[in-house]
Amino acid sequence: MKTIKRFLAAFMASAMILTSAGCTPQEKAKPAASGGVSSAASSTITVTDHAGNTVKVPKKIERIAVCDIYPLPSVLAVFFDSAKKIVGMAQPSMTAAKNSLLSELYPAILSAKTDFINGANVNTEELLKLHPDVVFYSAGSTALGKQLRNAGFAAVAVSANKWNYNCIETLNQWISLLSEIFPDNSRSKIVSDYSNKTYGLVQQRVSRLAEEKRSKVFFLFQYSNAKITTSGKQFFGQWWADAVGAVNVGEELSMDNSTAVSMEQVCKWNPQKIFITNFNSAQAADLYSNKIGNFDWSTIDAVKKKEVYKMPLGMYRSYTPGVDTPITLLWLAKAVYPDLFKNIDITAKTKEYYKTVFGVTLTDKQAEKIFAPVSAASAF
Repeated sequence: MKTIKRFLAAFMASAMILTSAGCTPQEKAKPAASGGVSSAASSTITVTDHAGNTVKVPKKIERIAVCDIYPLPSVLAVFFDSAKKIVGMAQPSMTAAKNSLLSELYPAILSAKTDFINGANVNTEELLKLHPDVVFYSAGSTALGKQLRNAGFAAVAVSANKWNYNCIETLNQWISLLSEIFPDNSRSKIVSDYSNKTYGLVQQRVSRLAEEKRSKVFFLFQYSNAKITTSGKQFFGQWWADAVGAVNVGEELSMDNSTAVSMEQVCKWNPQKIFITNFNSAQAADLYSNKIGNFDWSTIDAVKKKEVYKMPLGMYRSYTPGVDTPITLLWLAKAVYPDLFKNIDITAKTKEYYKTVFGVTLTDKQAEKIFAPVSAASAF
C-alpha cells in the first residue's frame, strides 16, 4: 500500500491523490505557456512550463528523461512516432509500457532506465549518467524541480490537474508545450482540433438527455481486499461523467482526488454502470463473482445487468489524460449510451485518430488491444 500511495502522490502531477498519499500541495493555476522564444544565434529555446517557470532548453534535444509525470513517456513516444529519445522514466511508466500497445509500437522504450527514480525521489547522480538534454517532472513536485535545477538539469514542469481534471484540455496543453520545445514536430493545432471536435460530437448527442435519462456511473479507481476508492467531485471521474452526460454517483464527495468508500455506500448509490480503472488489477468478472475481498457487488444494478467495464489501456492508463483521451471519450460515451452512439465504430475511429493526428498506422488487432487491457498493467 505504501508503494501505491507513493505512486499516486507522484503521478498526479500536483500531488493528485491527496486522500491516498501524503503528497505535495496542488499548484495554483497559472497562465499557460506563453510560447517558445529563440533566435538564429541562440542554441536554446525559452519556454514557460506548467509551474510558471521560465526554462531554457536546448534547441537540439536527443536525450529525454521523465520523472514523476507518468503518462508523459507514452505521449512523447507517439508525438515523435519513436521512443529513441527517451532514456529514462519511472517504473510505473515502464510497467504500463510493457503491458500495453506502447512497447509493441515502440520497443525502444523498454531500454529506458528506471533506477534513477523511486516515487518522487530522484537520485541525481544516476540521472546524470543518462546525460539528458531535458528532464520533465510533475508540476506539483516543487522540491524535485528545485533539486533538478540545482543539479544543472534543464527541468520542465508538466501538470496533470492544472485544468480542473479536464483530460481533453490537459492533453491539448501537453501537446502545446511539447510543440514549443520541439517545433519541428509541432502537433498542437491538429491535436486540439481533433480532440475538441470529438468532445463537441459527444456533447451534441448527450446535451438533449432529460435528467431522468442520465445514467448513474461509478468509477472504481482503486480496489483491493481491503479498500475501494472512487472519484468525488474533484477528480478525473467527475470530468469523464460530465463529458458523456452521465451522473457521477460519487459527486457528493467533496475531497479532492480519490476517496475511500464503503460497500454499503456503493450499494446505496446503486450505479447503473461501473468503470474499472487500470490503477487496480480487477476485471469485470471479479465483480460479477465477488472474487476480491469480502465485498458483495451482487445487489448493484450494474453488476446484475453485466454493465461493468474495464477502461482502455492504449499507450497509458486512460483514466488520466494521455494520448488516448479522445478515443477513450468516444468509448466511454458509447458504453454509457449505446443507442446514442451506435454508429460509432471504436476500432475504426481509433485507427483514424492515430493515423490522422500522429501518422501512426494501427492494424485492427492493435486497435482492439487498447480495449482489452490486462490486469498486470496495474502493477507499480
